[in-house]
Formats: sequence, C-alpha cells, structure tokens
Amino acid sequence: MTVPNTPAGADAGPARDPYAPPPAGGPTEPAERTALLPELRIGALTCLAGALLGVLVGLLWFWLAPRVMFQVSGNQILYMDPEGEQRAGADAVFALLAVGAGVLSAVVAFLATRGRGGGIAVAVGLAVGGLAGSLAAWQLGAALGPTADLPAHARQVGDGGTFSAPLELGAHGALLVWPMTAMVLLLALSAAFGKREPDPLPYWATGPQWTLPGHSAAPQDAPHPPYAPHPPQAPQDAPRPPQDGPRPPE
Repeated sequence: MTVPNTPAGADAGPARDPYAPPPAGGPTEPAERTALLPELRIGALTCLAGALLGVLVGLLWFWLAPRVMFQVSGNQILYMDPEGEQRAGADAVFALLAVGAGVLSAVVAFLATRGRGGGIAVAVGLAVGGLAGSLAAWQLGAALGPTADLPAHARQVGDGGTFSAPLELGAHGALLVWPMTAMVLLLALSAAFGKREPDPLPYWATGPQWTLPGHSAAPQDAPHPPYAPHPPQAPQDAPRPPQDGPRPPE
C-alpha cells in the first residue's frame, strides 16, 4: 500500500542522505582533477628549471674551484702543496654557488607565481628542483675534471710533470644548501610580500544581532527600512441599540 501524496519514483530505493559525501566518480571528481593539473604543471616546470640551472652551476664550479696539484717524481706522485686547502676551497665554492642558485630560483618562482598566491606546488618544485640541480652540478663538474686514474695520468705527463687531481665534493651536505636556501627565502618573501586575503570586518561594523525566541534574524547586509508613521486608524462605528430592547414608535 502506498501512502497518499507519495511522489512518483519513491519506491525505487532508500532515500539518500543530503549531507552524505558524493559517490566516487561523481561530478566533483573531474573538477578536482582539472584543478590539480595547473598545480602539477607549475611544480614540474619549477623542478625542470632547477635541473637546467644546475648545469650552469656545474660549469661555474668546474671553472672557479681551486685544484689540487700533483707532481710526478720517479715512481711517486707527490702533492705540490701538502698543506693546501684546495679541497675545502672546492667545497666552499660549490656551497656559495648553491646559495646563489637557491636565491635566484626562489626569487624567480615567487615573482612568477605571486599573482596566484603561490601554492604548495611551488615549494615542492623548488625543493626537488634544487636537489636535482645540486646533483647535476656535482656530477657535471666531476665529469669535466681530470680523470680519477692517477697512475695513468702520471704516466701520461712523465717524470717531473704536474697534473691536477679530479674535482671532488668532499662535503656531501653541500648538496642540501640549494634547496634549503630556496625554501627559506620563499617563506620569507611569501610572509613579507605575498598575496593576502582581506581582513574580515570587525563586529561593530555590522552590529550585533539579537533575536527573540520564535523570530528569525534579518540578514546583516539587508538595508534598514526607512521610518514611516503609523497609518491613521479608521473611526469606530457608533454603538448600536440592543436588539431586544424597546423600539422607537413608527
């Protein structure tokens, strides 16, 4: 038996809770995927830019880093400056170049994404791109340097000749200088010059809203009605004589 006034199609199945989340694959899933694509694109571009900048850093490191020099003396390979700090100097040059690359990448990424309010994709792209750029610079600088086979290099230059040692990065912690610098600078720039949301109005700007029980509050942005005097009341009718009393003579 169907209850009267039952809408058509009510017997098709149980009623769905209006507050329940939408089912998987509903109309909101394509919208979320569409909103996620720009974030992924920005993160990928930031990471790729960091890797390409690492090529330039590797070339500068190979050009500016001090070299450890050897001298061939008979069957021996001797240091020309045993107390030199060339190896530590190479690590310091790499760290300084990484700081410069981190500052440059963070400033460019902040200026390019300031209008859209940045985003987590920019920070992740800077971190991953900085680490990829550091690894690329390290491997490129080491590959461009002399060979690591010292005996073969010594036989090539001959007795009394000099040659430089391969370019190496002794302090591997310098690989983290670039991403850490970029992340700290991006945080500082976002806090100082980032896009801000407008502050909410104070409570006295809209006024408090009090309502009595059983009455609904008027919306805050509704205009107040202008003052209008009460309409004049119609005059009351004259009292009528009772129906059961004496009537006047006709």
